[in-house]
Amino acid sequence: MGSLTVRNLPEDVKKRLRLRAAANGRSMEEEIRLLLAEGAAEAPVATKTASAAKGEKAPPKAADATQILLIISGGIAAYKSLDLIRRLRERRYAVRVVMTKAAQEFVTPMAVGALSGEPPFTDLFDQREFDVGHIRLARDNDLIVVAPATADLMAKMANGHADDLATAALLATNSRILLAPAMNPAMWANKATQRNLKTLLADGVVTVGPNRGEMAESGEAGTGRMAEPLEIVAAVEKLLCATTGGKPLAGRHIVITAGPTHEPIDPVRYIANRSSGKQGYAIARAAAELGASVTLVSGPVTLGDVPGVKMVRVESARDMLKAVEGALPADVGIFAAAVADWRTANEGEQKLKKDGSGQPPALALVENPDILATVSKLKWKRPTLVVGFAAETEKVIEHAKAKLKRKGCDWIVANDVSAEGGAMGGDDNAVHLISASGTQAKVESWPTQTKDGVARQLVARIATELNGNAK
Repeated sequence: MGSLTVRNLPEDVKKRLRLRAAANGRSMEEEIRLLLAEGAAEAPVATKTASAAKGEKAPPKAADATQILLIISGGIAAYKSLDLIRRLRERRYAVRVVMTKAAQEFVTPMAVGALSGEPPFTDLFDQREFDVGHIRLARDNDLIVVAPATADLMAKMANGHADDLATAALLATNSRILLAPAMNPAMWANKATQRNLKTLLADGVVTVGPNRGEMAESGEAGTGRMAEPLEIVAAVEKLLCATTGGKPLAGRHIVITAGPTHEPIDPVRYIANRSSGKQGYAIARAAAELGASVTLVSGPVTLGDVPGVKMVRVESARDMLKAVEGALPADVGIFAAAVADWRTANEGEQKLKKDGSGQPPALALVENPDILATVSKLKWKRPTLVVGFAAETEKVIEHAKAKLKRKGCDWIVANDVSAEGGAMGGDDNAVHLISASGTQAKVESWPTQTKDGVARQLVARIATELNGNAK
């Protein structure tokens, strides 16, 4: 009996064992021991199957889960991997973890196991090697994520080393690999690291980050910070979609607004703001890439049309509302436009002239229609998910939470558009995703990244939300 190993079993039996073990959060060895114990106690598994057939709710099937192998190497950024595991599990990914010896100096296997649902693999000669083995670890996954990826591990990968479980699995895999580099800026900029990176990229490895910012070491700053967990999750979802050829938003219609509105004062002048439309256009591109049918309602901007997207160009807030209503129904409404709150009560038919008195003409203002609130409160044709944007110059999260409640939308993407923030008209953005969660609002703060990065992360979250609700 003691000589029986998994590799002696038929492939179909091994597959069922793997699925059952993953569903119950146990290793295959633990699952086999439990089955043997049940058999010895004359408690056949068929009893449970029969009860399930009579209406008992069966446990979720691991066959439905995408399997990710997460490799944690040794660096202070390893603490972020704990949150990464949680974020991946939230999205129903099955996560199996390999920890290098150095990684265990920063986070404990117990903490990793508690979050992933099974003990991590830590040794090439672990007794579970007989059940799983580094070849199975390398092959039985849909994607390998290395976070953090240290300079040492990247060097070993680039040169084909296999002196521990992590490098052996990486060398033996035929899966896609996503690296999240993390190291001191000087190490990242070193010519040796850059040569290794070039080799890995040529081999088809994909990277996310590193980001620029303060390091753990006092007085150290620059490029080398590991990408934030939500950034890595967005990269995972994009890569899995590309790997499988899937289009998670195929068949979905998304309406997006972008840019400013121009509210005419007279035939020459108008009320406007500094919005460039870049963020809304980036979201339209990202949604189209994931297969969505996109209608982009754009205010006056200098950006070109987005390929594969239905473009509707408007001037005023009233024009924009009319175009949005005409584009409904939709699965998702994303309102990124910076719509003017006010317009003149009476637009001048001729250009207003100075009369020599030194006094400006009186401009009576009236409130523009609230597009976000109007769509959020529709009884018919309301999108399943309504996402607003909050451009704030102070108390960003506080004001965004209030806006979420006041407008009645599902999510708010809040950002700082003060001069110091640089988001208005710039290429980068740092946002907070605020979602309604019962009586409380849930806040996720994303790191500063390009507007394309924000767009991909947001659209990936939307795809997960829609497809999760459809199950």
